[in-house]
Amino acid sequence: MHWAVSDSVRAEESAKPIVVAAAVTLTTGFADRAGTFRRVTTRVRFAPSPTGMFHVGGARSALFNWAVARRSGGRFVLRIEDTDQARNKPEWVQGIITALATIGISEADPAFEGPYFQSANAEAHKTAASRLFAGKRAYYCDCTREQVTERTGKPDAGYDGLCRDRGLEYAQGRALRFRTPDDGETVVSDRIRGETAFPNRAIEDFVIARGDGTPLFLLANVVDDVDERITEVIRGEEHLPNTPKQQLLWEALGQTPPAWAHLPVIVNEKRQKLSKRRDKVALEDYIAEGYLPDALVNYLMLLGWGPRDGGPEIRPYAELEAQFDIADVTKAGAFFDVVKLKAFNGEYIRALDISGFIAVCQPWLRAPRAPWTEGAFDPEVFAAVAPLAQSRIAVLGVITAYVDFLFLDKPVTDETAWSKAMKPGAGDMLAAAAETLTGADWNAEAIRAAIEAAAAEVGLKLGKAQAPVRVAVTGRTVGLPLFESLEALGRERTLARIEAARANLV
Repeated sequence: MHWAVSDSVRAEESAKPIVVAAAVTLTTGFADRAGTFRRVTTRVRFAPSPTGMFHVGGARSALFNWAVARRSGGRFVLRIEDTDQARNKPEWVQGIITALATIGISEADPAFEGPYFQSANAEAHKTAASRLFAGKRAYYCDCTREQVTERTGKPDAGYDGLCRDRGLEYAQGRALRFRTPDDGETVVSDRIRGETAFPNRAIEDFVIARGDGTPLFLLANVVDDVDERITEVIRGEEHLPNTPKQQLLWEALGQTPPAWAHLPVIVNEKRQKLSKRRDKVALEDYIAEGYLPDALVNYLMLLGWGPRDGGPEIRPYAELEAQFDIADVTKAGAFFDVVKLKAFNGEYIRALDISGFIAVCQPWLRAPRAPWTEGAFDPEVFAAVAPLAQSRIAVLGVITAYVDFLFLDKPVTDETAWSKAMKPGAGDMLAAAAETLTGADWNAEAIRAAIEAAAAEVGLKLGKAQAPVRVAVTGRTVGLPLFESLEALGRERTLARIEAARANLV
């Protein structure tokens, strides 16, 4: 049985953020449990668990599946594997859907199908387990791990097959084990890694249902893929050890296994697998810091794959999708280089027109997220300096540090910057600047000339002379060009801050 959402149900529920599977349908011509598996279109799936933030590795997997589906005119199936009731949260389900939409995988696209929920297919999982038992492809076992260890003398030994021929029936506490073939081998053909043969004798009789009758991931995953008519399984390499077992299950259920493709692991600068305990891995965190979705998509698409034409790495998703072939994905670990990602993001920021840049900055500029009080932000003042900021920042989240001096009553002074700039002689420079700026025309060119004159008066070059003025006015040693900053701030506020800095030097 295939749990699907009918068009009428989807229309009625369109206002809701999550569509719960509400009807059971079996589409003929695809998966016939009594017959063969006929593929008429490419169907891939992305099957996350709603147990936390959206991992960048999951985003990469989703994008690769999306590209395969769209290039082939096929379907991208979203399945929420929500059977871990202790860890699942409704907000994480919505988080998955929102995150996918953020990277361009939208429910509104004809290639998108779902979301389906694994928990809704529980009866099909149990039916499959019963069929395997009835067909003698599985058997019940009441052995404990301690008993297996005692018999084998090895704590980590696989199951020794004691219950294979005991003829046990179902009873509470008895697990259901798959009967792995005694001889031969299971050959897994992976579109990225080639063919690998697994001797069946090396595959233990693995558990497919717990002692309480609930199916394990291995069985539920396969049944869902069969019911959703999945033709290609594209997922992370951490699932590779499960693949021969799942292929055996596909075959035992009378189905042709899908094409497999296991993506390379994503690693950090130490070549360690990205870990949420050690690394920043949540897509939401990168968005919150000010990484543009298009930049993230572009970068994630290049983790383990590259365009065949050898052209530039920074390019629209449509161009990447047009060249994507899962067979071109590498086997080696893909380095998640945050420095490179930031460079990508900077390029995308600079490619925006100025109105687009101003628009994407708004979440950081408006209270309560901004460091200034409600009403202090002046859109016209920001628009005047926006081109200067756009050419300098690589992440949108730093925009407030560049412009906060314009909207605060007094600058937030960095103590290190103050110590570095306010060396002996700084007071003389500030006094001279106050004098020359008082009578200057108030535009960037005239302000520059006034500070040059002040620098000459105290015997400093312009580069050295700017530092105390910049820190006095903006609180930092780096930021927007000084003369344009002072023009935007205005004469009165500029002179007041210079005088306040001089008073602090006394």
